[in-house]
Amino acid sequence: MKIGLMLPIGDPGLLRVPDGWAPIRDMALAAEASGLDSVWCADHLLVRHHGLRRDEGPHESWTTLTAVAAVTERVELGPLVLCVPFRNPALTAKMATTLETVSGGRLILGLGCGWQRHEFDAFGYEFDHRVSQFAEAIGIIRPLLRGDSITLHGEWQHAHDARILPPGPRPSGPPILIAGRGPRMLGLVARYADAWNASWYARPEGAHELRERIERLHAALDAVGRPRGSIELTAGVFVTTGQGGDDRPREAIDGGIDEIAHSLAGYAALGISHLVAHVWPRTPEAVRRLGEAAAVARALLADVGWTQPVLVSSR
Repeated sequence: MKIGLMLPIGDPGLLRVPDGWAPIRDMALAAEASGLDSVWCADHLLVRHHGLRRDEGPHESWTTLTAVAAVTERVELGPLVLCVPFRNPALTAKMATTLETVSGGRLILGLGCGWQRHEFDAFGYEFDHRVSQFAEAIGIIRPLLRGDSITLHGEWQHAHDARILPPGPRPSGPPILIAGRGPRMLGLVARYADAWNASWYARPEGAHELRERIERLHAALDAVGRPRGSIELTAGVFVTTGQGGDDRPREAIDGGIDEIAHSLAGYAALGISHLVAHVWPRTPEAVRRLGEAAAVARALLADVGWTQPVLVSSR
């Protein structure tokens, strides 16, 4: 199982935006040094907290990821997930190929259709029909990343004899991860994705909604004749490794290193092979403790004598 870190660059109702680049850099470096497998960040333009009369602005995700790529050498990195309607799809593929090059082939391209109307409205993007926008966009992005040229003139997206030059370091391009839960998005996941993400959860025994979403994904894969094991299942989790302040979620994996490790390893029983953790407190030390728990979780999963928990469906 791979275990990665979600950088706190800003997310609705959950995160405080760090003061500048240095705290984000230090957490990314701690992830690399502590043996974590990946580093991620969300893609939002404007955060509106429910019930509060204020907006907050997270840092722009792609610029942040490029900076992270430049200061790290080993960890995979990606957006979780990039809001496709915010960017021209051919340009997104071009940007992804460049980040692939900067990172030495470490990018996982996470994509989604977005869900917060207020940031679409504030920045002048079309909120309605965003799944239709995504469907046309992925039909441009995926072929370009695989080295093909593409011409597509749709209702929302356009490209004419577009191609990516120079190509990136991997002939097949970066893996594409798609986050989706509705029937149309899951159909697109089944057709186009190398990996799928669902978020956010705490202990695996309480992740009933995740189990239901996996069942719906399997049905979508069956519908297009794709083997269920051909797509990587990933999930986002909340982890508290110490006193984290007022912004901690009420539901999170917590406890000592061994207790956290058992919860992380427990997700393997659901078929999850890559976990991405929001960690509290927002410090490099907390990231290092997550790295310790990740190492114990991997050791548990490698122990043929360890019995994974039986996670019973809520149905």
